[in-house]
Amino acid sequence: MTKKKKSATSKVEPAEQIEPEPVEELPIRQIEEPIEQPMEPELVAQAESTPIVEPEPAPAEVATKPELPSKPKPLTMSSLHSELDALRQVVDQQGLLIKQLMETPARQRKPPTSNGKIQIKDTKTGKIYPSKNNVYQSLLKTGELKELVDAGVFGPIPEKNSFGCYALFRAYPDRFVEVHEQEQSV
Repeated sequence: MTKKKKSATSKVEPAEQIEPEPVEELPIRQIEEPIEQPMEPELVAQAESTPIVEPEPAPAEVATKPELPSKPKPLTMSSLHSELDALRQVVDQQGLLIKQLMETPARQRKPPTSNGKIQIKDTKTGKIYPSKNNVYQSLLKTGELKELVDAGVFGPIPEKNSFGCYALFRAYPDRFVEVHEQEQSV
């Protein structure tokens, strides 16, 4: 038993059309058209009898008008040379301005800080090394650490031990001291 669904469509009746109310049409005028308004007869007679006088320019206004040269300057080697020099000066000034603008942020920056390397002084020899690792690498190359290498303090491959300086400082605790900035400047 299948039931058919009834479609629920309703008929739409057309709405009554409403006619717009008649509007009185206004004449369309272009912007360029002059608008004439009726004038009183007395004003019309007075306007026709008055002559139109245009004001003359003041002498100061006449003098300020630039005069155009009647003939262009002839091109000569000296005039071209002077023009070229003027252009070079302009280019040089622009270059200086660019340089100044590039240097301004650099001057405003803080001075560079230390890279964190600590200088080490060998109290036995008096030599100053630029970093902790440099102490270890230098003494290893000169052979001064042969007894520690043989004892295995620096591992199986001492050249590749990047923390050998700490083992060296433990082996000789009083031999190496850090150099502070105040001591360096003196």
